[in-house]
Amino acid sequence: MASLRVGAAFLSAVLLLLAVASAGLNGYFGTKSRYEDVNPYLVRDPLSLGPAAVGSGLPPSCAPLQLRALLRHGTRYPTAEQIRRLGDLHARLLRHRPAADAGSAAGSAAAACPVAADLAAWQMWYNESLDGRLAPQGRRDMEHLARRLAARFPALFAARRRLVLASSSKHRCLQSGAAFRRGLGPSFGLGSDEAEVEVNDSLMRFFDHCAKFVALVEENATAMCQVKAFKEGPEMKKVVEKVASALCLPVEELNADLVQVAFLTCSYELAIKNVTSPWCSLFSEEDAKVLEYLNDLKQYWKRGYGYDINSRSSCILFQDIFQHLDKAVEESKSSKPISSPVIVQVGHAETLQPLLALMGFFKDDEPLKANNYIKQAHRKFRTGRIVPYAANLVFVLYHCDQVKNPEEEYQVQMLLNEKLMLFQHSNETISTYADLKDYYKNILENCHFKEECELPKVNNTAVDEL
Repeated sequence: MASLRVGAAFLSAVLLLLAVASAGLNGYFGTKSRYEDVNPYLVRDPLSLGPAAVGSGLPPSCAPLQLRALLRHGTRYPTAEQIRRLGDLHARLLRHRPAADAGSAAGSAAAACPVAADLAAWQMWYNESLDGRLAPQGRRDMEHLARRLAARFPALFAARRRLVLASSSKHRCLQSGAAFRRGLGPSFGLGSDEAEVEVNDSLMRFFDHCAKFVALVEENATAMCQVKAFKEGPEMKKVVEKVASALCLPVEELNADLVQVAFLTCSYELAIKNVTSPWCSLFSEEDAKVLEYLNDLKQYWKRGYGYDINSRSSCILFQDIFQHLDKAVEESKSSKPISSPVIVQVGHAETLQPLLALMGFFKDDEPLKANNYIKQAHRKFRTGRIVPYAANLVFVLYHCDQVKNPEEEYQVQMLLNEKLMLFQHSNETISTYADLKDYYKNILENCHFKEECELPKVNNTAVDEL
């Protein structure tokens, strides 16, 4: 019995150490971050609206007319490619695993590599059929988000108000849309048929329809030269060598991609199962910062400020947002009911990130590059804080009575992940609709998706031409 108690105490201590280790990594998982890492109060209560917003600046006579929400799907499983890479890494560990009962030398080797032994014994439960599908936690993400938004804006989500719900064609997005609708309960009078979610890839996956982006960024290896350089640079080299040592593998057996898969497996286990994976024990907080930067570099150059086409391709979605806001203003001025008080669209991190870049949010003074990791320690562009699972960008249009002039009658707020945003043109959390449209006048009038996305006449894929 005493030995059992000692064993239980030892196991508890190990689990506590793992939990502490994981807690230090949570903030660095980039686009694979849990929504709760952005809003920690949701860990205790998934329906909490969090701290009361201070200084919203909204006059008391303002009533919401329309809510336009752009959502990233909820927590998902790894893609088939990531699962294959994890399987490859796990197979390498199994090949190199010393047999603990094959003699003292092998036993010593196993003892010298406890992490490798633990990970070799870890059950590889992912299979390629999961391929990026929505996890049960992802459904809960969406249901809880729906309930919180309804609690924030009860007048818009009242019974018998119309909900327009659209989605990317990806299964995880369709299921997220269905889960969001379920979260609203029966008040909307909607069933559970997934077909009720309209598929709209032209808006939710605009990047797939932009030939210039696909040819010059998506399928152009040279466009990711900064990412490639960082993978081969001193910061990543140090992490790769450290992980190889912990796993007792020859360093030639590992590369930046396999190490990143190990790191992301830590994030998947946390997000999907709410457990601390043994894969987490490979990494320190400093390692996590390096791997976060690798993720952010890719997002910056492929979906953010790296190339103009990344954000310019999103203007079709940006203009659609304002067309619906315009329609709501016109209906209000004509004293008509608002035909679409709630519009919810479910897409991807790749949907939200370019749109935020188009609007000028989270832009650093210097571009993210392979050689300025240290200088970018306090960068604004941190994807884990911007587009975690279930990320949401919400535009709320208000009608205000008792205003000083007609321009103040219609006002707008924006929320990112349920937090008020400061507008670029005013550094305030409230803007007149007229001022907001004026600030983005050039994009609204002069950004034409077809022309933006046409391939250059000369087939030149040099990075400096992008």
